[in-house]
Amino acid sequence: MRAGDANEEPDRLPGAPHPRETQTLLGHGRCEQALLAALRAGRLHHAWLLGGPEGVGKASFAYRAARFMLASGDPAQRARTAADLAIAEDEPASRRIQAQSHPDLHILRRDLRLDGKPGVTSNIEIGRVRRVLDRFGSSAAEGGWRVCIVDSAEDIDRPSANALLKLLEEPPAKSLFLIVAHQPGRVLPTIRSRCRLLSFEPLDRAVLAQAAGQALVREGRALDESALARAASLADGSVRRALSYVDPRTLALVEAVRARLDALPTLDTGGLLELAESVAGKAGERDFAILADTVQIWLAAYLHGHAGEGARRLAPLAEVWEKLERAAREVEAYNIDRRPLVISLFHDLSAALGRSRAA
Repeated sequence: MRAGDANEEPDRLPGAPHPRETQTLLGHGRCEQALLAALRAGRLHHAWLLGGPEGVGKASFAYRAARFMLASGDPAQRARTAADLAIAEDEPASRRIQAQSHPDLHILRRDLRLDGKPGVTSNIEIGRVRRVLDRFGSSAAEGGWRVCIVDSAEDIDRPSANALLKLLEEPPAKSLFLIVAHQPGRVLPTIRSRCRLLSFEPLDRAVLAQAAGQALVREGRALDESALARAASLADGSVRRALSYVDPRTLALVEAVRARLDALPTLDTGGLLELAESVAGKAGERDFAILADTVQIWLAAYLHGHAGEGARRLAPLAEVWEKLERAAREVEAYNIDRRPLVISLFHDLSAALGRSRAA
């Protein structure tokens, strides 16, 4: 990471603590107990696939587990009496992980671009994976465990995945791999088969609001209880989304999109045109991403809630989902005008709902 770019880390949400800074993990006690139980039994699998929706705490769990494994003493011995994976913030391993200076913690993530342009690389580059391979080929710097966090599996292309696979097939002793996966079903089967899956569920609204509130306090941001409750109700169990939604402008956009969606198949032409204008131009890139994400959350909830009606009735809406995913990729790649896309999207949704109900 370039000097002075602490707030530009690819895996950090602006205005929120980085996952390595999160000391309290809410709502995932079952996952903590699974890892502790494996340690107590002497059967800790060398690779864990942390699967679940984006923003629910998987990366925070990975850093929490890393602190537990790298703290002084034997983690298996510590696990016998531990109620959870918490390690004191002033413990030397915690301080070094916070400072990104622990020699036995290796992070695989996308990098900031080195060509001077804003943004990050499109995937985890193979050069970074090979450097980790080299480090695992030698002894641990402190003679204990080594931990590798991959954040996330979706950012690994095939060459990088094949390089990582060599480590997963023949892991050195006292090695632990924690692989974050937002869609574990899409992870390469060769990698997935060598991991133990640990599933993370969306947080309920109360826990979500509490977790997001703690993150805001840690960052010294103002805590608006009303806005936080509204954000939690729209965030689909994701702390990451809730922290984004507490921004008044973002919250207003999400609520405007949801109002148009909840009114379907009725279309408010004036409101739709206003929404399309709000995501136009260079300044609208982030807003369009939020709009697309909000539509996907709404579609997922609709499809889940009507799953019993059969594939034939839901197929029109599934087609719109696929079209939205393609369009979002094309907008990002080719800088296409987003206004007609937004209008077309809502007309497609309206028509799809009509066909679904008539089927």
